[in-house]
Amino acid sequence: MPLLPLSRLACLSAVCLVAACGDAWNDPYPSAERGQSILYSAFTERPKHLDPVQSYTEDEITFTAQVYEPPLQYHYLKRPYELVPLTTEAVPVPRYVDAAGRTLPADAPAEQIAESIYEIRLKPGIRYQPHPAFAVDAAGRPRYADLDRDKLKGIERIADFAETGTRELVADDYIYEIKRLAHPRLHSPIFGMMAEHIVGLKELGKTLQAAAKELPTDGWLDLDAYPLSGVEKVDDYTWRVRLKGKYPQFLYWLAMPFFAPVPREVDRFYSQPGMAEKNLTLDWYPVGTGPYMLVENNPNSRMVLARNPNFRGETYPCEGEAGDRDAGLLDDCGKAVPFIDRAVFSREKEAIPYWNKFLQGWYDASGISSDSFDQAVRINVGGDVALTDEMQQKGIRLLTSVRASTFYMGFNMLDPVVGGLDARGRKLRQAVSIAVDQEEFISIFMNGRGIPAQGALPPGIFGYTEGEAGINRVVYDWRDGAPRRRSVDEAKRLLAEAGWPNGRDAKTGEPLVLNLDTTGGGMGDKSRLDWLTRQFAKIDVQLVVRSTDFNRFQDKIRRGAVQLYYLGWNADYPDPENFFFLLNGAESRVEKGGENTSNYKNPEFDRLFAAMKNMDNGPRRLEIIGRMNRILHEDAPWVWGFHPKSYALGHAWLKNRKPSDVGHNGLKYQRLDVALREAKRAEWNRPVLWPLAAVMVFLVVALVPAVAGYRRRERAAAR
Repeated sequence: MPLLPLSRLACLSAVCLVAACGDAWNDPYPSAERGQSILYSAFTERPKHLDPVQSYTEDEITFTAQVYEPPLQYHYLKRPYELVPLTTEAVPVPRYVDAAGRTLPADAPAEQIAESIYEIRLKPGIRYQPHPAFAVDAAGRPRYADLDRDKLKGIERIADFAETGTRELVADDYIYEIKRLAHPRLHSPIFGMMAEHIVGLKELGKTLQAAAKELPTDGWLDLDAYPLSGVEKVDDYTWRVRLKGKYPQFLYWLAMPFFAPVPREVDRFYSQPGMAEKNLTLDWYPVGTGPYMLVENNPNSRMVLARNPNFRGETYPCEGEAGDRDAGLLDDCGKAVPFIDRAVFSREKEAIPYWNKFLQGWYDASGISSDSFDQAVRINVGGDVALTDEMQQKGIRLLTSVRASTFYMGFNMLDPVVGGLDARGRKLRQAVSIAVDQEEFISIFMNGRGIPAQGALPPGIFGYTEGEAGINRVVYDWRDGAPRRRSVDEAKRLLAEAGWPNGRDAKTGEPLVLNLDTTGGGMGDKSRLDWLTRQFAKIDVQLVVRSTDFNRFQDKIRRGAVQLYYLGWNADYPDPENFFFLLNGAESRVEKGGENTSNYKNPEFDRLFAAMKNMDNGPRRLEIIGRMNRILHEDAPWVWGFHPKSYALGHAWLKNRKPSDVGHNGLKYQRLDVALREAKRAEWNRPVLWPLAAVMVFLVVALVPAVAGYRRRERAAAR
């Protein structure tokens, strides 16, 4: 083959470069996926449990909430959060009976109610995703019911099973899952709590524990062989649950994966010999009736959800809160969901690569890390948050919400210095509460991503009050239409009234030294603790930070061997009881082993809590919550810290995205404008070719004289 002249070679190279201009050379996804309705996202921490009886973290519910369907769900758009039916025909209304079994009126006093009976009825026609556990032969017998290690040779994934099947969702599946809460080998994190409420569940736990001891390690425990007295099947679509006394928060639990259905045959399928060794378990491959099914599970690399072909269908909501219509969140009113066919989650261990891929359009949404905050968001003088010009030019949207979480610094109320309900301890705690400037902390260490807490309840929880009526009067004044922290001078006055003028004991002259126990050691901890030390120094109090490991910290909390500590609480469900119980005397950590780590015990607060916790939301409950808040403000068992804000970014092509702290099954409502995404990706990832062209020109310029000289010498030699 003759050699091409250099001029023709240069032209051909240029043509090739131009031809490649239309493609993004850095596309991380297969070309076959272009133009498809596939959501691309990322996760940073690998999920550990996908079995609904064990799963209890945000990393896990990202996936489980799309696959499993408990009886109820939260309305996607409404705030405060509202429960609505998911697989049921209606949100169940409890029926109350007394100790003699007589029906009581709905407004009966809680002390008269012996049991609450919830009757739950399913919508018919709901079917499970395709799965080999449901596969049957021509005679209707389960096809994969007698597997062992030999028969599992060559099978490494669920997809390796040749046949699948499905069946209708029935009441027995929900009953089976409630029994699984008591399974001694599963260690459900809510068993202890539910055993105090569901009639017979504690007794079932003891029975199953004894039965499990008689089985081999990998033996299957058939829960259908063990009755649960507090749960009764009425018919194929209806079941009843009996609770001890009155517990209205049970409805919130019915919206959690803990109460999602697990069919007996699925439990039996996964319990066969050799399955667990290959990660063929419910903890690895969930089975549900939801809009998506997990088709790929590689928690170190990639998780993939695909549309469930058997999903019954659901429609996008037509109501929301103020502003939703203007935000375009009602544009798809009444349309069938899900809109997205697949969701691909890639694991990103580092924040910078995650962020860069989002900016290039390879991820459809992203959070905002501290490293990228200034590039994404600017905070105006008035504290308003807005996207930077760069983000706005890309059409990126900012989604903000205050999380249903409270972070606080707690006092150990059993400590002789900072504890007690007398004036000395109370005024000392009030002084510290004023001195620790939460607004400054949020500004410096959280990039403004939080709001100062006025009490235990975060926004979105019934009883949280906006504006002047909701402020903590001990710590704040209301001036110029906003809460203003009281001065350091007022904090010093309170400290002096507590017997510590200028930070010294009025009787002995000894300085006031307080100890903060912490599990510090992470990045940025030193600067935060240095800041905190300066806050205490403003009122002449010496703070000693005692760092320790987590286990040692927990042991000191359990024994009450602390003065001050930092903790936070994320809502299990959106009810004030779920926050106030952290300060209920019956939950004292030292005395009762409960969640009241401050060991706070005020008889009046406890009395009001007992009255409030089982009330339905209404004016009477709101009035009691107000009184409870005033008691807590005055007693100051916590330095009320902050409620964190979630900041999330979404590209213009990702529609219907609204943050929620308690409803995690929102993937089915989101929609993609795939054409816009393809256009923007091409625009933002055009290959930069001029350096290649410059190199080519340089090579041509450099080689032409050399080649020409070589050919002259060759011709001269030939002559």
